Amino acid sequence: MTAVATAPFPWTDVWVQDEAVRTLRDAAADPGALSHAWLITGPPGSGRSTLAYAFAAALIADEPDDEAAMRQVIARTHPDVTALRTDKVIITIAEARALVERSYFAPSAGRYRVIVVEDADRMVERTSNVLLKALEEPPERTVWILCAPSEADLLPTIRSRVRSLRLREPEVDDVAQLIVHRTGVDLGIAEQAARHAQRHIGMAQRLATDEGARARRDETLRAVLRVRGVGDAVEVAGRIVQVATEDAKALTAERDEAERRSLLRMVGIAEGQAVPPALRAQVSALEDDQRKRATRSLRDGIDRVLTDMQSLFRDVVMFQFGRTDTLINRELGDELAALAAAWPPARTLDVLDHLAETREALERNVAPTLALESLLVTVTSGRTP
Repeated sequence: MTAVATAPFPWTDVWVQDEAVRTLRDAAADPGALSHAWLITGPPGSGRSTLAYAFAAALIADEPDDEAAMRQVIARTHPDVTALRTDKVIITIAEARALVERSYFAPSAGRYRVIVVEDADRMVERTSNVLLKALEEPPERTVWILCAPSEADLLPTIRSRVRSLRLREPEVDDVAQLIVHRTGVDLGIAEQAARHAQRHIGMAQRLATDEGARARRDETLRAVLRVRGVGDAVEVAGRIVQVATEDAKALTAERDEAERRSLLRMVGIAEGQAVPPALRAQVSALEDDQRKRATRSLRDGIDRVLTDMQSLFRDVVMFQFGRTDTLINRELGDELAALAAAWPPARTLDVLDHLAETREALERNVAPTLALESLLVTVTSGRTP
């Protein structure tokens, strides 16, 4: 396993990305070599955002040992860092325009003003175009840092105006050791979580520290393996959507209520008091944003289930071709071996193709229950409906 990171603050939480850290440390230390727009890409869970804020901290701090300023940046409280991480389906034009406007402010306390866009892949073309001029001709002391899974997720016009930095995907053992280092969980649980999360650091940490999440994942995959007909497909699809909906509500309900209380308090409305007509538009706008966030959370939850299902049938293919040394779902080995013996490889590959098509369909706002029912009918019958 990789040794625990020993890089100085603010790079201490960046994991297995030594080359990227060297590149950004050198850039932060040499203004003459610094590009004013960066794109950090890598698979989900590879640490894009962690690296982006470490870089922002190094850029803003007046001195390499100015830890107080750097901790403010990491905590997103420094006045010279502006961050955008959307919980909604897309980044809006209004949000992009606000970033551009902010980028023209001179830094108030640090060396640079830094604009971090964590979900740059969630910009449609019109929104991306809002950023183009700011990326092409930023003020001398402004640095943009965009994060996305891959360069292909952004328009060519955006890619041509940034310096790209690709992160490497960590190994299962790397992620397991990081989870142990962060949480103190048992190494066996951390290794299983890292494997099941397919090396996604954030998801691995959730699985390692949430026994309920581990149980739901196991129950869902076992239910998929038990599907034998259309009736089973309908039942399991409904259960998946129900669990994902409950998870989304659990993740957003407390935050939604806190935001509503904060807004009402800010405009001077006591708890339980009716909202005056003049302020209803503000409350409605907040509720609209919360609905969009709930939609995104539900979609992300279902996508995680589909990712788990892909790992399941990927393992079946591995059995069918005699490669069992890198199984993701070792705990289901007997069931997967039996399925691999019962199906020809072509059928398993058809299921994997339909899984990919289902993920694309959900991004186009197809009803989740119908999409999952169609997928599970393919699983049980071997034929695309």
